[in-house]
Amino acid sequence: MNQSDIIKKTADFIKQEFGDDSSGHDWWHIYRVWKNAIAICEREKADLFIVELAALLHDLDDWKFSENGDETPHRAIAWMKSCGVEPQVIQAVCDIIMNVSFKGAQVENKMKSLEGFIVQDADRLDAIGAIGIGRAFAYGGYRNRPMHDPEAENQMHATFEEYKNSKSATINHFHEKLLLLKYKMNTATAKKIAEGRHEVMLRFLQQFMLEWEGKDLE
Repeated sequence: MNQSDIIKKTADFIKQEFGDDSSGHDWWHIYRVWKNAIAICEREKADLFIVELAALLHDLDDWKFSENGDETPHRAIAWMKSCGVEPQVIQAVCDIIMNVSFKGAQVENKMKSLEGFIVQDADRLDAIGAIGIGRAFAYGGYRNRPMHDPEAENQMHATFEEYKNSKSATINHFHEKLLLLKYKMNTATAKKIAEGRHEVMLRFLQQFMLEWEGKDLE
């Protein structure tokens, strides 16, 4: 199987796997990450095959949906082996998958490769802006979290365990993660895109708080 056939087959597989998701991590999230990653890759001149595979498979073994929180990409490995992907490519993709997620405001980003930076940026871009706002509330509803808790303090998590066990309301999540992502982009292309999406979130939060306090009536 050639690379284009592997990508097409992988996209079809992921579309089937994530077609019914309601947490904001559905097929269309993965599709957007995939397309954003391709666009960034064209400008940053990285290995497109690795970027596409990692973008398509990045949520297949996501710890957020694992019963034991395991981060090992067992399903992604099995899939790539079934497609005849070369071992060095599998390793490169797995390194990306295992490090792509945000794991806390104060947790070091362990991504090392250009391909990884590109996929990580594409994933983070989909977490901010208008779509990011929608996804944040979709995930909050999926996890039975309140929209806003004005009595709760924002937590700048120092460890992955703290972040993983957080029960923050969705508005707190903006301050604990989403508003930080503009400053955590890796590539020049993503940094530029993030500027506008960041402003969208700031405007939304300002309006949300006005409505929350009934001050938009004044």
